[in-house]
Amino acid sequence: MTKSSVSIAKKEFAERRQELMAMMEPNSIAIVPAAQVKVRNRDCDHAYRQDSDFIYLSGFEEPEAVLVLAPGREHGEYVLFCRERDRTMEIWNGYRAGPEGAVKDFGANDAFPIGDLDDILPGLIEGRERVYYAMGNLPEFDRQVMNWVNTIRSKARTGANPPGEFIDLHHLLHDMRLYKSKREIKVMQAAADMSVAAHIRAMEVCEPGMMEYELEAEFLHEFTRCGSRAPAYTSIVGGGANGCILHYIENNAELKDGDLVLIDAGAEYQYYAADITRTFPINGTFSEPQKALYELVLKSQLAAIRVAKPGNPWNAPHDATVKVITQGLVKLGLLTGKVDELIEAEAYRQFYMHRAGHWLGMDVHDVGDYKVGGEWRVLEEGMVLTIEPGIYVSPDDLDVDEKWRGIGIRIEDDVVITAKGNKVLTAKVPKKVDEIEALMAAAQKQRNKKRK
Repeated sequence: MTKSSVSIAKKEFAERRQELMAMMEPNSIAIVPAAQVKVRNRDCDHAYRQDSDFIYLSGFEEPEAVLVLAPGREHGEYVLFCRERDRTMEIWNGYRAGPEGAVKDFGANDAFPIGDLDDILPGLIEGRERVYYAMGNLPEFDRQVMNWVNTIRSKARTGANPPGEFIDLHHLLHDMRLYKSKREIKVMQAAADMSVAAHIRAMEVCEPGMMEYELEAEFLHEFTRCGSRAPAYTSIVGGGANGCILHYIENNAELKDGDLVLIDAGAEYQYYAADITRTFPINGTFSEPQKALYELVLKSQLAAIRVAKPGNPWNAPHDATVKVITQGLVKLGLLTGKVDELIEAEAYRQFYMHRAGHWLGMDVHDVGDYKVGGEWRVLEEGMVLTIEPGIYVSPDDLDVDEKWRGIGIRIEDDVVITAKGNKVLTAKVPKKVDEIEALMAAAQKQRNKKRK
């Protein structure tokens, strides 16, 4: 695939800030700190990734920064504190925007050095009745915020007016992030396309004798080649019974002839995640038991996708997968009893123990409430979710026929809710049995030619 150049425009960041400020209570202020740099070991840091809420409102990728929204402020409502330009540090660690760049390139009305935070921010808070802030995420910064407020309180006798209320910023901001704009969906499509290419590559190169981490390396190669700088999460490559471990990430076992491999991997692009799972035979051909369970999972996923549309509750896709999987497990002899009673008793959870999906966006398990007022949220245009049913038969389950044991299958796609239904962003990864087998057979034929 060609490298994508789609991104979020500066105008959209400004629109987000204005939308958030319009929802804030009168005479309030919002404070959002950047993500902290995290030490990997000794003097080496993990690759820096900006906080999703911070980047959503600013587009600013540097650490040691604080974003402030102060509606009605005379000298500008958007204030950004950031690192100053420093030629020596920039030689070692890269370019900094500095306060001037924060205004010029990132739309801040005012910008100050991060070192001046303690001197300036209390003055911005003073006189505001409410502070919008996500308490509990960064304990050290929480203490700073409370110190600023306490400093104002200590001056109450001289006329200082401290805020009287803290409001969780997540309540407003995460509801905004739940609804994706047209531009966001284009970026997510780009992340999906990169991930699609990686999953197809894995199917094409897979053969018995490889190690799980070799397939993982193929993913990372393809992500980077297509323009992604990092996976959206730690990739899962589980061969054989390892596919029955839901969050298996060791990826260090040999891929054996006759087994399936379950791969759950997605690229991150422009801070937006893709999330795809495919399960396929290591040797290119499904056995009959593998095929029976695989086609049952696929049938359940297609049923779930059909009901993922505006007006239906969030839980509708999950309920659809439960019904299809329970019926199929009874038919195959893995469960015994009446389908309705088995569903009521959640007997299917022996083999299908997770929900059918989650919100997807800047975080792979994205923000947004699943219930509102105690009821499942209604799906609406612009929401993006994964649909990922699975069946996992433990290798130690002596209550089932031996032919089923150690088979783990999950099929996952990324789905955006549209005005009239939905669009599957990841539809180009083969998932029908005959499509997978044909793709792998063609790739094997090419390998054999090269080896002659």
